[in-house]
Amino acid sequence: MEHVAESQRLEKFVYDDDITRKFVFATVLWGIVGMLVGLIVAFQLVLPWLNLEIEWLTFGRLRPLHTNAVIFAFACNAVFAGMYYSSQRLLKTRMFSDMMSRIHFWGWQLIIVIAAITLPLGITQSKEYAELEWWVDLLITAVWVIFSINFFLTIRIRRERHLYVAIWFYIASLIAVAMLHLFNNLVIPVSLTKSYPIYSGVQDAFMQWWYGHNAVAFVLTTPFLGMMYYFMPKAAERPVYSYRLSILHFWTLIFLYIWAGPHHLHYTALPGWASTLGMVFSIMLWMPSWGGMINGLLTLRGAWHKVARDPVLKFMVVAITFYGMSTFEGPLLSIKSVNALGHYTDWIIGHVHNGTLGWNGFLAFGMVYWLMPRLFQNTIWKPQWVELHFWIGTIGILLYIVSMYVAGITQGLMWRAFDPKTGLLAYPDFVDTVMNIRYFYWGRALGGTLYLTGAILCGINLYMTWATRTKKEYDEEIQEAPALQNIHFGEMKTPSRLRERGAHVADIAYKIEALIQLYWHRKWERLPLTLTVMVVIAVGSASLFEIIPTFAIKSNVPKIASVKPYTPLELAGRDIYVSEGCYNCHSQMVRPMRAETERYNFPTVDPNASFASQSYSKPGEFIYDHPFQWGSRRIGPDLHREGGRRTDDWHYKHMMNPRGTQGEVLVENSIMPPYPWLAHKPTDFSILPKKIWAMRLLGVPYTLEQEKTSIQHAKAQAKEIADRIRMKGIPGKHEDKQIIALIAYLQRLGTDILKEYQNNRM
Repeated sequence: MEHVAESQRLEKFVYDDDITRKFVFATVLWGIVGMLVGLIVAFQLVLPWLNLEIEWLTFGRLRPLHTNAVIFAFACNAVFAGMYYSSQRLLKTRMFSDMMSRIHFWGWQLIIVIAAITLPLGITQSKEYAELEWWVDLLITAVWVIFSINFFLTIRIRRERHLYVAIWFYIASLIAVAMLHLFNNLVIPVSLTKSYPIYSGVQDAFMQWWYGHNAVAFVLTTPFLGMMYYFMPKAAERPVYSYRLSILHFWTLIFLYIWAGPHHLHYTALPGWASTLGMVFSIMLWMPSWGGMINGLLTLRGAWHKVARDPVLKFMVVAITFYGMSTFEGPLLSIKSVNALGHYTDWIIGHVHNGTLGWNGFLAFGMVYWLMPRLFQNTIWKPQWVELHFWIGTIGILLYIVSMYVAGITQGLMWRAFDPKTGLLAYPDFVDTVMNIRYFYWGRALGGTLYLTGAILCGINLYMTWATRTKKEYDEEIQEAPALQNIHFGEMKTPSRLRERGAHVADIAYKIEALIQLYWHRKWERLPLTLTVMVVIAVGSASLFEIIPTFAIKSNVPKIASVKPYTPLELAGRDIYVSEGCYNCHSQMVRPMRAETERYNFPTVDPNASFASQSYSKPGEFIYDHPFQWGSRRIGPDLHREGGRRTDDWHYKHMMNPRGTQGEVLVENSIMPPYPWLAHKPTDFSILPKKIWAMRLLGVPYTLEQEKTSIQHAKAQAKEIADRIRMKGIPGKHEDKQIIALIAYLQRLGTDILKEYQNNRM
């Protein structure tokens, strides 16, 4: 009797909902800020004067701020809110450490504020979704480790032995993000504002998109799926449709997703085998992704009448639907022939926002509205606004993505179009494409305005629900549950109908049934360490199978004798190019397609020359590029063959006023912002020896003498360029200004390989 009493003894505890409240407020606040910045950059594409000739407000500086704010401020805060709320209830325990939870919250908000300051200042690594500099990355690592320790120790002190499916997805997210962040951000620091990645060119591009695609997977997909598996059944008051489908969904997703990154690099200098492998696994991702969508939607079986009345469920249903749409479109775009049309176009922008606005945004808003009355112990201030938010948000998404789909396909078709009569490019001037899609940019801006309006309504509703509560102190409900060690779980027994057939037959039949019914997985769900190890194996092994051959096989990146390191001034100019965010609009990757080799062929070369068709970018051209600059979209033309194409004074005038200066039209319809400060800001020559030292450490073949004389060499080259533009009638002393260093870099692009072909021709 004493044993029974002991086993039934209940422990009392209270959930920590204060940390969830903090993250919910942060989610909506940063969501509004991030979307506002996105709306500003959307309007800058149709009204270039909105750049205001202020360096920290240009498109190139603000676009990374927008992506980081939406992903790491809005989406991540939503994930943390959902994880803290659901994990405590699924594990039947308070978080292991309240202090760790608060350090996580305030540390993450500090990181967001630092990003909001440094990115507009041009302090960036230029790697998409990983722009923050090395010391901020260290802070992210510290905060993530604290959060992870708190989460896993909470699992250890749980009062529910079984780990529900949402917890599996949370574990996978914590593990995979840590791996991605660590390996993609290995750098050599030069100063607080500058570092160089240890990878270069092809290998840097591979690592970046291994990270970039899987940041989408393990920041914007797996944790949101965990939230879907918890909050959707709660809101619908229905159990998850299929336990077995959730198991298949989880394991196939985390194993297949990690392989798919190279599909972002089709027809680039990446070895073909790597991008093909990425394509194959991307296509296979259709199955688990749609399995998860089906599992979510069928959870509502018998509850569709509730969806018609409940706007929270409307948000969640539309979110899951957009998840299905984006996970259909992603594998579609990974197919090489489709990717050849869509890559670098606004189709990709539409695809990304299909997922972020529809899937992530709507699931986050649905969760916030579901949590409001529970967290603040008050009815929602304006329930009718929830319905209004849903409809204007949905219309905003559709306006946005349809505009971008039409714009993107128009771009792709115009870039590759040839005049059937002359056999020449039908639209040789890149700006022709820009002019043809400008009306769709207005559609994008209108859709973004509607979506932001909905987010503002949510923010007001959230604040007023909190402010109008009758009790200023929350009545935290006391929970009761037996301690984990006092719970008797019993053993899984052979079904009686099998025992009757005899021990041997029953054993075989039981094993078959156990396999079909996934009893073995049930055991894993009671063993968090085993489950975590299996996640590490699934994610890590898939990564290594791609990474090791890419780095180990030398033939993947054959060297070209004529390719030399940048001069010190060109290196300084390249860093200015990165700082100004030029990579957000311009690519540096001529793909091996006739339309591109003719549009971007070697300067000063007859297009009919035998090697003009060979002007596509080669792997060996990028071996000294730390980081790579291949870009992910083209709002302006590709620049990889820009060197020697135009004069120094043309570049100067173009940077001062892209649409014309002193009556001379340069690119009349350009939407590029001007950069007048480059003619006034001095180049920091003093840091050049440190930069050359870092490059030498990375294996770039500079000599010690070049490191010591880098300042003198840079100043001498700068004087030559400044003298040339002065001779063209541009007054002033520009030798020490950033514009000269940038011109030096632009004039170098692609010229090494031209020398190689000219030597071979002779």
